[in-house]
Amino acid sequence: MKITKDTTIPELLEMDSRAAEILMEAGMNCVGCAASASETLEEAAAEHGIDPVLLVRKLNLRLLGIL
Repeated sequence: MKITKDTTIPELLEMDSRAAEILMEAGMNCVGCAASASETLEEAAAEHGIDPVLLVRKLNLRLLGIL
């Protein structure tokens, strides 16, 4: 399953729990907070000043074992 900007944080973590580490490396330390329960990656990235396109690309590459 491919990760997109519309993937929610819970969906992402269900796909692969290693994603939490990637999000925290990007400065998104609120992975477990209540707000993240319904946020998409795009919304969460915007809230933290992170480019959502680059974040999604990094998640997909890292989770595929390329990075």
